[in-house]
Amino acid sequence: MLALADGALFPGAAYGARGVRSGEVCFNTSLSGYQEILTDPSYAGQIVVLTTPEIGNVGVNSDDMESRAVAAQGLVVRAHSPVVSNYRAEEDLEAFLVRQGVVAISGVDTRALTRHLRTHGAQPGAIAPTTDEALSVARAAPDMSGQDLASGVSCTAPYTYNAPLYGQTAPAPTRRVVAYDFGVKTNILRHLVSAGCEVTVVPASTPAGLVRELRPDGVFLSNGPGDPAAVASAIRAVSELIGRFPLFGICLGHQLTALALGGRTYKLPFGHRGGNQPVLEHATGRVRITSQNHGFCVDAASLPPGAVVTHTNLNDGTLEGFAFPDRRLLCVQYHPEASPGPHDAACHFDEFLALMR
Repeated sequence: MLALADGALFPGAAYGARGVRSGEVCFNTSLSGYQEILTDPSYAGQIVVLTTPEIGNVGVNSDDMESRAVAAQGLVVRAHSPVVSNYRAEEDLEAFLVRQGVVAISGVDTRALTRHLRTHGAQPGAIAPTTDEALSVARAAPDMSGQDLASGVSCTAPYTYNAPLYGQTAPAPTRRVVAYDFGVKTNILRHLVSAGCEVTVVPASTPAGLVRELRPDGVFLSNGPGDPAAVASAIRAVSELIGRFPLFGICLGHQLTALALGGRTYKLPFGHRGGNQPVLEHATGRVRITSQNHGFCVDAASLPPGAVVTHTNLNDGTLEGFAFPDRRLLCVQYHPEASPGPHDAACHFDEFLALMR
């Protein structure tokens, strides 16, 4: 049984590992990439509802992991495929969920659930064997606001990353980049390496002084889970780094940069999660189809003078990107690495390289 904190109930059958899990229930409209979604650290603390009716038909494999393990608290699907039919598959999805200890539920009316979340908002929920237990656990689960989840998914010590994009050969590095890990996706690091960067990944709590000692050509701020306003140490570090180095932020990194500049963030009713979000690029008038996963947003009106709004979501008019030319920084709310997903926004890695030049 899946229960929401507002009392809504959605029955289904146990799938994956057995147990009880709670978290913020949110939906993702992507047509593919369930493995990448599950292993995206930005889903820490969340139960993911996949709107695609059948899940599991391509199995899972070690190359498509976005982190070392599943980050999501749980998974909800309409139907799971009993057959795996992809030549890259190394394991079926249910075996993977069991091995990773992920509690899931299948047979849920995900269309009704998604409509409920769109109307009433993303909220705490729980998967449990019985209705009473699911309701009790859901109502006791904390809200996402105020939670610093980035510290829990970050690396604990610096390391060097040097693997290029799948199927490519890494070029000789020409730029040194320090990448803050607030829950970084592996494919972001691959993009940086394939762009010719020597990448040093550092924990979320790394002070600005240690970054300065590494003398990078640029600083990257990664995606990650939770409430950006709760990641106080990162906001302080970013505020000290702005203007000293070229800076590129994605998702949570975008939000932290805005907060470091004195801006504000707020929670969206049900967030943007999927691979088909239309974004207007102001400079060209082009519309880019983007992959997104976030529940918080930057208030565009709170940005300081000198910051330029570069991208806007065409579904709801929210801020999707800004730049600060005088301080050599650019930030986007969506995911230009898009693995899997559209490649419309991959050019932002080239823009980061241009800032470093």
